[in-house]
Amino acid sequence: MTQVNFYGYGIPGFTKKRLPGKLLVLEGTDGVGRSTQIALLREWLESKGYATSATGLKRGDLAGKAIQRAMQGHTLGDTTLNLSYATDFADRLERDILPSLRAGFVVLLDRYIYSIFARAQVRGADPAWIRSVLGFALIPDAVFYLQADITHLIPRVLNARGFSYWESGVDFLKGRDYYDSYIEYQTRLIAQFDAMADEFDFMRIDANKGIHDVFLTLKKEINSLIKEMKPPKRKEVEKRLAKVERAKEEVKTKSKQDGKGIAEDQAPGEDKSKKVVKKENPTNDKERPPQAKGDESEKKGAA
Repeated sequence: MTQVNFYGYGIPGFTKKRLPGKLLVLEGTDGVGRSTQIALLREWLESKGYATSATGLKRGDLAGKAIQRAMQGHTLGDTTLNLSYATDFADRLERDILPSLRAGFVVLLDRYIYSIFARAQVRGADPAWIRSVLGFALIPDAVFYLQADITHLIPRVLNARGFSYWESGVDFLKGRDYYDSYIEYQTRLIAQFDAMADEFDFMRIDANKGIHDVFLTLKKEINSLIKEMKPPKRKEVEKRLAKVERAKEEVKTKSKQDGKGIAEDQAPGEDKSKKVVKKENPTNDKERPPQAKGDESEKKGAA
């Protein structure tokens, strides 16, 4: 069971005190292997019979793709980007995370609000401000901080994809090549994560080790967290999956209805008084009152 607590003001109207699922977060800077470990953990948990879901930054339907497109063109300012990340997180929390926790899933998150904090603060954002923006975030059951140093990160990134614009911090570290910028930016990010590890009580995992060693450590820690949860039977898993899908569809339907209602209420150039006149003074024969048709027939007969 997940004890429902929030970092700040919480979600308006959300009154539940406990949720049957578990919320587990993997954090750390770029190149530490979060996505790989999420995939391994999900396969392992599902093989043990646990219903599992996974999500991460920029994967929401509402704002995720828009953020990715904007970042390709480097068109967003720092504040706009931070608020866009917050919008994406709020969307995923409502549509994916909470429905899965209600259904008793083990929810694995590839990054959480801490990555947003680190990126924002490195670029000069006020720590108190960015924390207040994301005050509706649910406190996870555990945060695993995959901790690696620069000397181990560089060869991993080079072998995988090379240095990118955003992972190197080129958007704000001017006048440097990608290599020097990457070292400087990731060093600053690691310092932020190290500080937050103490502030938010992260569980530190030595990510300088190989993939298998890190996976074994995570398995051991997660086993102790889920021991109170009995793996559901197959039929129960199917019911829970169906429940999550229904919850997601309800949220999507409600969002569409709310959007349609706003669009109708605020339709530009719409004159509601004309609509009333049109209904009260119909122009076709089918809508005319009987007397009107009779009058017309009498006129024709007289002619």
